[in-house]
Amino acid sequence: MNRPTPAELLIPYRFDEPTLDDPPPPSESPDRRIGTILGELRGLSDTQIDKVVALQHKRGFRFGEAAVALGFARSEDVLWALSQQFGYPYSPASKQQLSTELVVATEPFSPRAEAFRAVRSQLTMRLNGEGEPKRALAVVSADSGDGKTYFAANIAVALSQIGGRTLLIDADLRNPRQHEVFGLDNGAGLSTVLSGRDSQSAVHNVRQLPSLFVLPVGPTPPNPLELVERPACAMLLRDLLGAFDHVVVDTPAAAHGSDPIVIAARCGAALAVARKGRSCVAPLQSLVGMLGQTRAKLAGVVMNEY
Repeated sequence: MNRPTPAELLIPYRFDEPTLDDPPPPSESPDRRIGTILGELRGLSDTQIDKVVALQHKRGFRFGEAAVALGFARSEDVLWALSQQFGYPYSPASKQQLSTELVVATEPFSPRAEAFRAVRSQLTMRLNGEGEPKRALAVVSADSGDGKTYFAANIAVALSQIGGRTLLIDADLRNPRQHEVFGLDNGAGLSTVLSGRDSQSAVHNVRQLPSLFVLPVGPTPPNPLELVERPACAMLLRDLLGAFDHVVVDTPAAAHGSDPIVIAARCGAALAVARKGRSCVAPLQSLVGMLGQTRAKLAGVVMNEY
C-alpha cells in the first residue's frame, strides 16, 4: 500500500465540513437595517430607538451617528454593525484576540488598511488575469525586520474579506511568527505536514475572520531548506491552491538562505517587501534578480513604512 502524501493527509481536514470550532455562518441579510443590528448589539429599548430616530430626522444624522451622539452606542459599535450589514469581516478592538499588527482586521477604515486594500486590488489584477494559471503568492524580503510577516498577514486578511477562502501559510522555517500574530497553537504545522507527521490539527480557522485559515510553521526543523525542496512541498501547494481561493505564503528573509527563492518558485508568484529607511538597494536588487531566474512571476515591490 502506498503511503499517503502530506497533501493527501492535509486536504481532507475540515475544509468543507464545519466542526464545533467553526464559527456559524452570518445570519444577517444585506438588507437588514443598521438600527436593527445596533439595537440587538446594545440592547436598545423601543423608547431609545425612537429617540435616536427623532434626532436622526432633526439633525440629518445617520442612525449610527445619532445613536453615538445620544450615548446609546460607541463609534466602534457602529463600525461593527456596518460590517455585519455589508458582510465585511471585522474584529472590533474590544472583542478581539488578534494582534494589533492586523490593522486590516482591527482598524478596517484606517489609512493603513486602505493601503492594503489598494495593494490587494493590484495583486488580483496582476495575478488573476484571463488565461493566467492560478498561483500562490510568496511574500519575500531581503533581510529580517523589513515587515514581511506584517505584510503577509494583513494582505491575507484583506484577501479573505472579498469572498472566497484564503489560506496564509507560514513557511518561515527559520524565524516563524505568524502563530504569535494570530495567537495560534504551533504544535503542528507546515514542518510536521512536510515531514509526514501530524496534519489533522495543522490548519486553523481564524474565528473572528471566517474566510481566513492559517497554517503555522509547527516545530522549527533543523533542515528548513531541505523540507521546502522536497517534492512534497510542491504537491502540497498544488493541492492547497485547489482547496482555497487565495494562498499567501510568508517566507524567511533572503539573508538567511535561498529558502524564499525556492518557495517563490513553488508558489508561482512573489511580491518583495522593502522597508523605508532601512532596506539597502543592493540586497533588494539581488533578491529581485534571483527571482527573475525562476518561473515565479514578480508581482511587484512594496515599500513598507510601518
